[in-house]
Parts: sequence; C-alpha cells; structure tokens
Amino acid sequence: MEQPTGFVLAIDAVTRHVNSARPDAPVRPERPRTARLAPTRLAAAGVLRRLADRIQPPPVAAVPRCS
Repeated sequence: MEQPTGFVLAIDAVTRHVNSARPDAPVRPERPRTARLAPTRLAAAGVLRRLADRIQPPPVAAVPRCS
C-alpha cells in the first residue's frame, strides 16, 4: 500500500458510518435553528429569482396563424 494513513482513515470513516445506523447508536439532539437570517435569505431569493428571469425570460405565447 502506498498510503497507509489514508487507508486507516478510510476504514475508520466507514466503520463510524456503518455503526451509525445501529439501533443502539448514540442520538444527538438537534439544535433549533434561529430565524435571524430569514430576511436575508428572502432578499437573496428575490434577487436570484429576478436575475434568473432576466437571463431566461418566460417563453412568448404562441399567436395563432391566419390561413
């Protein structure tokens, strides 16, 4: 093997991943997320939506042809 350190780290990561699905695995409680960034996220989403509409506008409605 050329990289024994990488091999050891990979085995450790796989072992932790496999054991995380066990029924007796430790459970970490989720921390509640604060909504302090909500206005910033909404503003960024609005800017990105407007930018996307400018880059690729909606298709023009088809006009029926007269025969």
